[in-house]
Amino acid sequence: MTISRRELIKAGLAAGAAVSVPSVLRARAAPNAAGTVRMVKDTDLQTFDPFINSSYVTQDHGLAIYDTLFAPDSKLLPQPQMVGKWGVSDDKKTYTFELRDGLIWHDGTPVTAADCVASVRRWSQNAPGGQLLMQRAKDVSNKDDKTFVIVLKEPLGILIDILASSNYLYIMREQDANLPATEQVTANIGSGPFKFNQALAKPGANFTYDRNEKYVPRKEASDGLAGGKVVKVDRVIWENIRDPQTAISALQAGEIDFVQLPPSELFPSIENDPNLALQILDPSGQDFYWRMNCLQKPFNNVKARQALLYLVDQEAFMQVVAGNPEYFKTLTSWFGNNTPYKNDENTGWFKKGGDPEKAKQLFKEAGYSGEPVVILQPTDWGQGRDASQVLAAVLQKIGVNAELAPSDWAGVAARRAKKGPVEEGGWSLFCTSDSDSMHGQPLANLSMLANGEEAWYGWPKFDEYEVLRARWADVDTLEQRQELARKMQKVYWDNVGTVLMGQSFQPIARRKMLTGLIGMPEVIPMWNMQKVSA
Repeated sequence: MTISRRELIKAGLAAGAAVSVPSVLRARAAPNAAGTVRMVKDTDLQTFDPFINSSYVTQDHGLAIYDTLFAPDSKLLPQPQMVGKWGVSDDKKTYTFELRDGLIWHDGTPVTAADCVASVRRWSQNAPGGQLLMQRAKDVSNKDDKTFVIVLKEPLGILIDILASSNYLYIMREQDANLPATEQVTANIGSGPFKFNQALAKPGANFTYDRNEKYVPRKEASDGLAGGKVVKVDRVIWENIRDPQTAISALQAGEIDFVQLPPSELFPSIENDPNLALQILDPSGQDFYWRMNCLQKPFNNVKARQALLYLVDQEAFMQVVAGNPEYFKTLTSWFGNNTPYKNDENTGWFKKGGDPEKAKQLFKEAGYSGEPVVILQPTDWGQGRDASQVLAAVLQKIGVNAELAPSDWAGVAARRAKKGPVEEGGWSLFCTSDSDSMHGQPLANLSMLANGEEAWYGWPKFDEYEVLRARWADVDTLEQRQELARKMQKVYWDNVGTVLMGQSFQPIARRKMLTGLIGMPEVIPMWNMQKVSA
């Protein structure tokens, strides 16, 4: 079955066509001032607590208003950020951290070590690396206003890597961090380089971030998420424009400076505009995949999960997700295409074009008897919306009673947390993605857990895999981790908690006068960017 992205895109989006739809902004916004950047993000911001929600837009919000103890540089190596000095005892069990000078909350009060301790404890409730840390920790406490310690029961050589991992350890005020990680923090008061402008917040329309004039950046040059977070604009506004044609129209008109997910049908139009540019910010690419509810029928049966491995025609799905073959690749390794741990163990299920007959047979062996298979379809994320439509069609073609449950991404995020059956508001499948680089971090990547109801949405439980994953923290050499990755991948593809769709290299679209964008996996920080004269 072939369904092209062109068939799924809204009427009027023709390849290479000039964009002529009037911008929704034109009636209310003049072309941007030099100190203001207007951005269209991948989805609307509806959850503000980055410990509660792992969505990229929420993480970008977190990076803007909060700061972190450590941060990965452009080579993904951990560097101090809020920490001024740190050391470890001779027995490798006691780590001491001293905060650098100049750290102030947006409300004017100083950041203290007690804030850091409370934030570490809250972060560890959800972050896989944090959970490992607390399993090994004997004590996490503050010694004075600027110093705190982590005392371990046994050495943990990757502790600093964990603190700087992409499950970002945002430091919150103690009063906020004392809330359980199931209760959302709504104050939006951090110590980061931007302040959230609550007075100008217009949910559903736009959100405004102002430069934090009291923020003291590190003296080192900006490098990835590390170094000096120097803000070079006065204000950043996130405009909620969900129609891609309207967003690109506003970009061409100079009313918008940045669009995170331009549709591939409009790449020629963007490339032919002398004022616009396409730019890939995440060179590692995004791995797209399906998560299945392993607690409920039919995917509580391993045969049904295996069926999806055979059913998915990666090239067909990625044609819908990414369009131009220049921007996508197939993907069979659970450890990504570009990490040191990529391997081909237990990948015999992959077949060009998929194998619908094998999938049909496996559903039969699973005892599938026509129960509804509900696919959560995000209406405000074009790639996920279109991929969901294709999956429903191919499932229906082999006799599966697949149905779409459309909602905005916030609705998907809320419903995917429900563990019950579809008759009680549950779900069967949803589409998502994360950076390929994250698949080299099985201790940090939430989607790589398989510890049952403690795992990420879908809740796979593969005990043998988890025993192997736990060994990752104590393996010393690259070769040992590569061998461990092969063993983990064999077990994972036998059991199947995730079905890969492929890898995409999605460019952003920007006006050429917007420069200095930082390219990192998954997130788009707003410091360092600036608007320059043409």
